[in-house]
Amino acid sequence: MTFNADLAGRKILITGASSGLGAHFARVAARNGAAVAVAARRTDRLEELVAELSELGAPEAVAIALDVGDGASIHACVADVVAKLGGLDILVNNAGIARSGLAIDQTAEDFDAVMSVNLRGVWLMAISTARHWRDTGTPGNIINIASILGERVSLGTACYCVSKAGVVQMTKALALEFARNNIRVNAIEPGYFETEINEGYFDTDAGKATIRQIPMRRIGRFEDLDGPFLLLASDASRFMTGAAIPVDGGHLLA
Repeated sequence: MTFNADLAGRKILITGASSGLGAHFARVAARNGAAVAVAARRTDRLEELVAELSELGAPEAVAIALDVGDGASIHACVADVVAKLGGLDILVNNAGIARSGLAIDQTAEDFDAVMSVNLRGVWLMAISTARHWRDTGTPGNIINIASILGERVSLGTACYCVSKAGVVQMTKALALEFARNNIRVNAIEPGYFETEINEGYFDTDAGKATIRQIPMRRIGRFEDLDGPFLLLASDASRFMTGAAIPVDGGHLLA
């Protein structure tokens, strides 16, 4: 059997899509024929992205306002996507934030802010979509965007590391539970990529030292994630669930 990453006919929801990896995944999905719903708080950016997705080949593209820290917003988002796209096949749980700094100097509010988006928000999005699929008797596919920092640590990112470790375990736990409902749950663990969260870091001495620790001696390019993303989004991974795929230039090995 040949590898088939065609997403034609699929309806996909991507959270945190106003920039960075979320916007990139939306473009990849559009180029491969999916109808795309992009969701985030910054709806002005989403409208610009929607126009681009239509030009890239998405049969339909819509923008949805979403605050993953708000359970009511999550419920409304899923219902809105189903209504506007006529269904939902794939959730890409991408929204995330970071609060850098030594743990000993951070506040409970710092911890809560990161966990609310990176862990609680991912959980509630997964549960909301899974309930839709269970209640309608349709299969589903969840792709969580975790991080290699869910499996290793770096100084000054304790809250982020804890949240992403939770996402990795959540992926496995929900995969085990949801399999009976024909819902797959997998994760991508990006290594170091330059996004709005860490913009400028890799030009610093600390950032250059980080690059030297990566066996491939470079940070990731967004297109390095295309293959793993299309694998998990398509039927090519139909017998995969509970997997967490590192895309890190070998960083976890170092």
